[in-house]
Amino acid sequence: MTTRIPLAALLALAMASVLPCAAFEEPKSAPTAIKIDKVKRTITIPAKVAPRKIDDPAYKEIYPLEVVAAFPFPRGKKAHETAITIEAKPSDVHKALVELGLKPGKPATTPAETQTGPEVKIMLDIAPGKGGRLIPIEQFLEDKKSGKPMPKVKWLFTGSVMVETAPDKPKVYGADDKGTLIAIFPVTAETVFQSSLSLKDEKYVKLETSKKMPPVGTAVNLVIVVPEAK
Repeated sequence: MTTRIPLAALLALAMASVLPCAAFEEPKSAPTAIKIDKVKRTITIPAKVAPRKIDDPAYKEIYPLEVVAAFPFPRGKKAHETAITIEAKPSDVHKALVELGLKPGKPATTPAETQTGPEVKIMLDIAPGKGGRLIPIEQFLEDKKSGKPMPKVKWLFTGSVMVETAPDKPKVYGADDKGTLIAIFPVTAETVFQSSLSLKDEKYVKLETSKKMPPVGTAVNLVIVVPEAK
């Protein structure tokens, strides 16, 4: 014998199966996908202008910039010292650079060492999707005391050191673990890029974002320009 289920009951069952999913739908995260343009030789990374003061009791002041791009707080270990925040994995940027024909150098890990690697350009697009021009990141950074623009530097693809996160686990790409993509000073080797500045320079060069930087939270694109191989 076939049992017929009333239409109202079927509708009730359908609603019960749909509503919980809608109620607990997770919010959309920030874009993480990077874009590689092999013709223009660029790597575009979605980013946001970082807050210069972390809303946490552990961070009682505005610290000078030591990095250009890092994961946001609390995942990024340099979130209190960065100009830009990203969600993309630094190792994905490393892979993209290799795809464009670059080989990583070596990051400086002590004051006695000198960082090495192929040179790239670090640019910022403050109007993504609107055909804006790419501006060197140095133009958005300035000396805290004098207000002078950041000195011209070379940005080097050093690659990151590998780090151990647990005794029983294999080492991981350090920049992914700490969340740093671009270091201004060689304060960390767990980064994809280091500039040509040294740790000695850090004592005298205290950087802050300039008035050219868009407001905190503004969506921007960080663009890595890879020169043609000579």
